[in-house]
Amino acid sequence: MADLEEAAGPGTGAEDRGTLERLLSVVGAGALELHTAPRGLRAGVTGVHVLDALEPVIRPRELLLAVGVDPRSAHAVDVVRRAGEAGAAGVVFGPGRPEPTARALQAAAEEGGTAVLFRTAWCTWAQLVGVLRAGLAAAGVPPMSVTSGVRLGDLDSLADAVAALVGGSVTIEDTESRVLAYSSTEENVDEMRRLTILGRRVPPWRVAAMREAGFFQALWGAGDVLHRPAHGQDPERLVGAVRAGGEALGSIWVAAVAGRPLAPNGAETLRAAVRAAAAHLLHHRTHSSDSRLLEDAARALLEDRGSVEVLAERASLPPREPCAVLAVGTGSGSRGDDDPSVVHGLLTLHCAALGHRVVVVPAGGGILVLLSGLERDPGRADDQVRRLGESLAGQLSATIGSSVRVGLGDVVPGLAGAPASRRSAERALQALIAAAGPRAVARSGDVADTVGILQVVEALREVALPPRTSVARLREFDAEHSGSCLVESLRAYLDHFGDVSAASRALGVHANSLRYRLRRITQVSGLDLENPDARLLAQLQLRLGRDADGARP
Repeated sequence: MADLEEAAGPGTGAEDRGTLERLLSVVGAGALELHTAPRGLRAGVTGVHVLDALEPVIRPRELLLAVGVDPRSAHAVDVVRRAGEAGAAGVVFGPGRPEPTARALQAAAEEGGTAVLFRTAWCTWAQLVGVLRAGLAAAGVPPMSVTSGVRLGDLDSLADAVAALVGGSVTIEDTESRVLAYSSTEENVDEMRRLTILGRRVPPWRVAAMREAGFFQALWGAGDVLHRPAHGQDPERLVGAVRAGGEALGSIWVAAVAGRPLAPNGAETLRAAVRAAAAHLLHHRTHSSDSRLLEDAARALLEDRGSVEVLAERASLPPREPCAVLAVGTGSGSRGDDDPSVVHGLLTLHCAALGHRVVVVPAGGGILVLLSGLERDPGRADDQVRRLGESLAGQLSATIGSSVRVGLGDVVPGLAGAPASRRSAERALQALIAAAGPRAVARSGDVADTVGILQVVEALREVALPPRTSVARLREFDAEHSGSCLVESLRAYLDHFGDVSAASRALGVHANSLRYRLRRITQVSGLDLENPDARLLAQLQLRLGRDADGARP
């Protein structure tokens, strides 16, 4: 227990607490943007104060929130000057860095030695007050020694660390019972944990039952760890609320596994864990907007919109290193339709576990994976992409219980080529889905014939065919005669290269039944099955009309 309470390693001592640097590292760019810090980031911060126009009190070492002060005005420059005279840690203005006033603000800041910051557009003043106060509280809490190597905001590693100490399986949840992270405990987990992890949130019926029983009121109001004894199939559990600055950020749950009781000092250990977790949860909360911006930048790259250099910087991706795009979808033809949010989360999780630098982007109802930082050698880069695709297809198919296919885009020398890689990946995925075969992963070159026919069909969609072709007459006949399936029979016959036995097996009918239908097809439509031009036109028209016929894509 003692090692939980200790400060961890160099750089985490008392001198690091309550500094501008520590506060910004916890709060993150999702809430604040630093403009200038004349005294450096080691300047101490002891509190947050909102500027009152009627009582303009400015306190030393506090952050002054200049609500309602236009950063483009002379008033803003005066506020910075007075803040410097009072020894304030910094002044926070609303969104934007206006020019040329920004230079005047910087000059005033340097003169008085106070920092100037700007609130981001996606964080309101009300949110910022809570975030900063929680951040200050979190900044003063020493991390657990066992998590000294855990990157700030890496909640999965934090969950594993807590699980190792308390001796159970761990989930970290937000205040809405959504799962933010869970430990890698695999052995004999209980059904509730399994449902919670798969759904990435506590099942709604369980939440409703706990709310009705007053559990959440007790959790958020308690000053201690709560204990839930084993009951029936539900194992023993401990739960502690994570708070910072009086604000509830989430909770940590620990459940016994494999019939073993939790550690005797489990409650004491979890008390220390929830204190140390505050900084991690706050960092996760304030960086969620960063994830959205990163995703938007990656989507713009894939759609060939905007400056590659600027977008690469926003997406934190190397602009001139080899990269590739993977298109991921299910066998049903609608990419990611099982549950896009679940597939998106699983993709992100698996790619991170495999050590790849990726951005997962929902796009047009599908999901794209932008994979960067590949090997310089083309052959090795191709192998990296294929291994990732095969791993994702296998793991996702097993997890969601549905066939997942992955189209592999061409490896390109830099992000400028990402749109081309995306197009090749999407063509490969479309071909895999259209073929409906056992193959799950392919490049467009691997399925070039299918890609080619799909492109031909797409190019012909706007071609106006004569109204009374053989296929058109067959469709009319099927529509007028309920139960008739001549169009379906012709498609099977042509798809199986005229092999009556194979086509009849595909249709689930006797070969003689198919021969009878073929004679009817000839009689009704006038189609000459011996004529190669007639067969080619029929196949093309059948492919063009798949959606109308209700056939598989």
